[in-house]
Amino acid sequence: MEPITPTGRERGLRRSEFGFTMVELMIVMAIIVILVSLAIPQYQKAIIRSKESVLKSNLFTLRQVIDEYTYDKKKAPQSLQDLVAGGYLRDIPIDPMTSSNDTWHTIQEDALQSVDQTEPGIFDVKSGSDKTGLDGTPYADW
Repeated sequence: MEPITPTGRERGLRRSEFGFTMVELMIVMAIIVILVSLAIPQYQKAIIRSKESVLKSNLFTLRQVIDEYTYDKKKAPQSLQDLVAGGYLRDIPIDPMTSSNDTWHTIQEDALQSVDQTEPGIFDVKSGSDKTGLDGTPYADW
């Protein structure tokens, strides 16, 4: 009897039963690694941009509320907690760069230029972060 040799079609079926080769898997893994290495920096920048946007919004709100408090009460607030106690804010917003609401850097007004010269209060507020923004300026200068 002559041995039966598989035809080309049968050989192809047998090869496909074994699955992927190691080289094919390594190529796919290399492509995945390249794509992930390109995506991670963009993702990190997007997170920083969103934190910067929240910081700008919080600073705008705090400054606006400080002005409203000063005009209404005819004196500047002594602390950020005065804004909450006066009903101008529900809570002191969180500084997204430090992830805390007690790291805000408050700037006291000059006694000679204050509304109530006997009791100067907060004139401005800045971030307490020592980091630098994507535009190159420190967050503490915003």
